[in-house]
Amino acid sequence: MRRHWQRRPLLVRGAFAAFRDPLSPREVLALAASRDAVSRLVRHRGSQWRVEHGPIPSSRFKQLPRRDWTVLVQDANHFSSHAERLLESFDFIPHARVDDVMVSYAVPGGGVGPHVDSYDVFLLQGRGRRRWQISQQKDHSFVPGLDLRILRRFEADEEWVLEAGDMLYLPPGVAHNGIAESECLTWSIGFRAPADREIVAGFLGFLDEKLEPAGRYGDPGVAATRHAGEVPTAMLAHIGRALDSSVRWTRNDVRDFAGRYLSEPKQNAFFTPAPRPLARAEFERRAANAGLVLDSRSRLLFSGTMFYMNGEAGPLPARSGAQARALADGRKLEAPVRAPRAFWDTAHAWYVQGFVHVGEKS
Repeated sequence: MRRHWQRRPLLVRGAFAAFRDPLSPREVLALAASRDAVSRLVRHRGSQWRVEHGPIPSSRFKQLPRRDWTVLVQDANHFSSHAERLLESFDFIPHARVDDVMVSYAVPGGGVGPHVDSYDVFLLQGRGRRRWQISQQKDHSFVPGLDLRILRRFEADEEWVLEAGDMLYLPPGVAHNGIAESECLTWSIGFRAPADREIVAGFLGFLDEKLEPAGRYGDPGVAATRHAGEVPTAMLAHIGRALDSSVRWTRNDVRDFAGRYLSEPKQNAFFTPAPRPLARAEFERRAANAGLVLDSRSRLLFSGTMFYMNGEAGPLPARSGAQARALADGRKLEAPVRAPRAFWDTAHAWYVQGFVHVGEKS
């Protein structure tokens, strides 16, 4: 973190010893065909690139050539507990930064072209081999008219061939190009870095729900205007006063917004409530003996005494803070779980909504 995080690339040979892919190629292609997953098929012939957005029917793959295509599936950690476990190896980075685990399946020559990402990414090689080229170039202009943000010019400074278990870390803004040398799987563990524009826009929307200005513009006794097209000076002054008196925020507002914003689940994330949920007392008994685990789609964060679950905020009594923080940090509580009643009250409400599960992940 001190030497490379957000600073420069890092190649780690054998980062995951005896690495086994969380999903097989067949399972990745089946996931690409699912309506629940976000997937893309990228093909190229020379400088011509084409993108097809999923779901991609399995019959489509039988029509493809033996070279020069790849399939990408977002949020593989939402569909595979083995893929989700990859994130456990990166818990030295705050969960608030986690984006997803994306998997790409490629045949020889497959890739998405030279490009630049706006987030931190660890590229973990699974089966097969992929050649990675990187460049510190400053020219990030794209080829116009494509459904992919492919760099117009790309000149590699360094390159390596990664095999199973090898990993390449890239900070934002480093141009890179990955080309499959054989049939392969690559796992991209991405960490988001929201643009200030996104954060500010989100915060203004957050404030909009809280603001309740009481006044209204009025101009009794105003003289007849000589320029009907001009915005009145008195109206401008009123708007300025309304903004100055209404658009204010505190550090608690910033914290509350950040917790809600950063814990908001993906747009394509849907939770399945327990069909026949356990009663409160039975839930506590079973969870205490079997453990508690967050749903793979859930985001649980905390700041001070406030906890944020999937975009919703709520304080927990001080006596419950230790258990809630442990659940947020580790995304699970190993059995036996000893916690005060107040914690189980909140955990049961989360369980009913499908945010947490007893014992094994669903």
